[in-house]
Parts: sequence; C-alpha cells; structure tokens
Amino acid sequence: MQSDFSNNLLLEVDDNLKLSKKADLLFTQQVESWSLAKTGYESLSTVQKKFFEFDNFSIEAHFNPGRIISSSAKVDDKSIKERPCFLCVQNLPSEQRAIKVDDEYLLLVNPFPIFDKHFTIPSIHHIPQSIKNSFESMLTISEMLGRDFTLFYNGPKCGASAPDHLHFQAGNSGFMKIENEFYQILNKYGNTINDTYDFTTTAVTGCLRNFISIESNEIVPLKNEFERVLNALSSNLSEEPMLNIICTYYNFWKVIIFPRKKHRPTYFFEEGEKQILISPAAVDMGGVLIFPREEDFKKVNRELIIDIFNQVTFNDDEFKTIIDKLV
Repeated sequence: MQSDFSNNLLLEVDDNLKLSKKADLLFTQQVESWSLAKTGYESLSTVQKKFFEFDNFSIEAHFNPGRIISSSAKVDDKSIKERPCFLCVQNLPSEQRAIKVDDEYLLLVNPFPIFDKHFTIPSIHHIPQSIKNSFESMLTISEMLGRDFTLFYNGPKCGASAPDHLHFQAGNSGFMKIENEFYQILNKYGNTINDTYDFTTTAVTGCLRNFISIESNEIVPLKNEFERVLNALSSNLSEEPMLNIICTYYNFWKVIIFPRKKHRPTYFFEEGEKQILISPAAVDMGGVLIFPREEDFKKVNRELIIDIFNQVTFNDDEFKTIIDKLV
C-alpha cells in the first residue's frame, strides 16, 4: 500500500482529540459529502429484524441488503489476485476520507454498514490479514477508541472480504448481543481455565458458539495468553487458524475468540431455493446474523440458526480437545 496521502485523503482534525471523537467527525463528514456512505447509512432504517431467545442468551437475524457485496465476496486466491485491493490508498474512492490512527493504521467509514457507525481500520501497508503480529495493535486501537466502539477481527479464511490486506473493523458498542450478555453467558456456560492476578481465561461451551475469552488490564500477559490460545488452535504452523475476535476496552480488555472449522455453511453453495446466502463472521458470532437477501431472511428460524452455528464452529468434543491444551 502506498503511503502517499497527497490526494487529500486525510481529514483535517485536531490531533489532541480522542480517536473516538475523530471517528465521529469523520463519520459526519462522510455521510454529508459521500453519496455512497449517505445511501448506505440511510438504508439501515429499513433493516428488518427477527429475535430469538435461548437459555441465558439471544440471537438476532437481520435482513440487510447492503451487505450483499461482503457476504458474497469471492475470497479464493485466484479472485484476490485478479482484483485491485480496495483497502489500498491508491484504490480508495475519490470521495473517501480517512483519519490516521497511528503510523501504521487508517480509520475509514465503511459505506456498506451493519452498525449505525461502522468503520474499517486497514494497515497503511499492503500486508496479509494476520492476527499473530497485529494483536497488540488491536489492543492499542481498542483502548484508543474506548467504550464507545467495539473492535473486531475476521480471519483470512472466515469472514475477511480482504484477506490480502490487514485490517480490523469497529462499530457501536452494545450492538452485538454477546456484549450485553457476556457475563450471564459466562455464569451459565463458562469454565475458568486460567486465573492469575493479571488475566482470566474462560472456556465457554453450550451457547451455540463455543468460545474462549481473556480478560486483563495488562497488555503483555494478555498477549502471552492469546499466543498460547493461538498455538492451541493451530494445526498448521504455516497458516492462521480459522477464528473471529471481538475486543472491547472498559478500563480493561475483554477479548472473545471464536474458533472456526468452516467459513460458510453448506447452504451458501447450494443452488436455487436451497441456497441461503449467509457468510458468518465476527458480528454473526457476536449474536447478530446478517442475511443480505430477503428470501433467506424469511426462512430464518431457531432450527436454522442452530444448524448454521453447528456447521461453522467446533462441537463440544472438538472444543474440549482444544481446551485440554490450555489447562
């Protein structure tokens, strides 16, 4: 990625402002001056929703047609090589503006939103999507954004529509169901597997999506414990294990890691009426399933939700094998 910002990409803001305030200013400017973003955020008012209650947690299904590009994105190697990278500076739309997060990352308004305020945070450099060497950056950016926004990461093989370009995303805190239900889920389904004076690791089994959480107010032990989890998930040292991550900072970090065994359920690859276009990523793992087609949204019921999660996440026995490496 070229780091030439001479095309007026960067929005002029007071450097002394907090990143969350800069994000608000960028958002306001973009929806006022960029028609694609304006249309995208206006369309959120038409999103249809269904609500499903389970035991101590809930799931929402959203019909959001604006997400069709992301949900149906071709992420095979051939398709990636044949298209220009849409997160590189030189390929951004002329109307798009950015805020520098630091010397390594930019903050962009996502014109195809899920959240009321939805941002993409790409690296200034064109490097592959990988969490191993960028986890500390994720923690730092999360702290900079503060309690107003939740940061999330989609692995290159389970949700990232730009697996060739390192990036995070951020949206309004509290949008994903798991954020507000986190501790009641832990109380019902959690098992503490590592509890020290500077971090707590919990394995959660039985709430449709088995996951691992790490809570800490110290970066170094949190990084070390995350690396331990990453190693436990890795079956192939040459590539990143499939995972989605949700990260929040409220005076301490809360990192939720969703191990994945499949990118998309079988319905995605069917044809005709059997096809259901659903491509689960971090937001879906967080309890909000995104359906870009109305005909698929109409089919959503409890049984379908359960089967989607069963297909793309590890079952209890498979998950236990992973957790046994961490105990």
